[in-house]
Amino acid sequence: MDDTYPVLTPQSEREAADLIRDRAEGGRPLAIIGGNTRSGFGNAVEADATLSSRGLSGIVSYNPAEMVMTVQAGTPVDEVKAALSDARQMMAFEPMDHRAIMGTVGEPTIGGVFAANVSGPRRFVAGAARDSLLGIRFINGRGEAIKAGGRVMKNVTGLDLVKLLAGSYGTLGFLTEVTFRVLPVPPAEVTMVISGLEDEAATNAMAAAMATSLEVSGAAHLPETVKSRFLNGSLPEGAATVLRLEGLAASVEARLHKLKTLLAAFGPVVSLERDESRSLWREIRDVAPYAGNPSKPLWRVSIAPSQCHKLVAALRLEAGIDAFYDWQGGLVWMQMEADPEAKLLRGYIRSLGGGHATLLRASDDVRRSIPAFEPLNAVEVALSSRIKQKLDPAGIFNPGRMGI
Repeated sequence: MDDTYPVLTPQSEREAADLIRDRAEGGRPLAIIGGNTRSGFGNAVEADATLSSRGLSGIVSYNPAEMVMTVQAGTPVDEVKAALSDARQMMAFEPMDHRAIMGTVGEPTIGGVFAANVSGPRRFVAGAARDSLLGIRFINGRGEAIKAGGRVMKNVTGLDLVKLLAGSYGTLGFLTEVTFRVLPVPPAEVTMVISGLEDEAATNAMAAAMATSLEVSGAAHLPETVKSRFLNGSLPEGAATVLRLEGLAASVEARLHKLKTLLAAFGPVVSLERDESRSLWREIRDVAPYAGNPSKPLWRVSIAPSQCHKLVAALRLEAGIDAFYDWQGGLVWMQMEADPEAKLLRGYIRSLGGGHATLLRASDDVRRSIPAFEPLNAVEVALSSRIKQKLDPAGIFNPGRMGI
């Protein structure tokens, strides 16, 4: 997408629908963005204009007692967080901010969060962004405004369509409004740090913690290669395996004592209180160690937690990589020193039982030669193509972004 091409910023849903209808009639593709802070995601898009949701901004309705918020898609995420913070509420899925790792500027939008299904460290216990999404308004490729879902979870009308648009990266429709559930901010938080574990031992420690009823809400392993890049290097010596507990203060204290007792045999333990804990998980969420390296390919790998250390160990024998683990090891952030090694990486993932690798950051040349998303099989391609044809018959929304 050439930066000299015009950015179209409709100020209303009707204006957006008219614009999309006109582009569809002429078969003229559009690059779909919110705040464009995730520029570079996915495969390259060939379009001669960009359609942004930034002109559709503002909180439509929010009653903290209902714990449901309706917001126009172009609303800045910071504006949403500020409103929730005033009521001591939050988005449970903890969406990350991609600007540092992608080298972008601007303001992330709430529509972009759901379009990319952006989820952070609490994802493995609280669900992804799409699991909090209750309803949407969007414009399809015919220029028709469509409403799906509702304000309460029991209203399942259009629920499949709601889930379908989340994570579609703007390829199926132009989001104009989202309705999602929120949760209270836990009054207390602490993070337990186990020091000095190798990757396999850390995987076992995290598995042991998650097998309990202690409600661990964050589980990550920071190998020694990245540990110093968190909390300004103040974590204890050696690799850090970190486990977060949240809730009422008395409950957190009691659960922390039980967790320390359970995992004492793994290694020395310290605790981080609320402010340090929040800073650490924010840095884990935003992949702080790999910010500021735009020339180095960055992968986001989902794999069975029990297989994560095996994948990294195998790759280290054949390629220059650095990695750390979130979601109990189910999410591996992997930065390559030079070549992205896509064939090698995806081959090892298949040999370890499956998963998927998404190339988030790479040079333009690399992006043109390597599929950013895990390649689909023939059945998946056929199904995805039929869905695309139904919602965007002229193929004008982010053509090629997800490979179809």
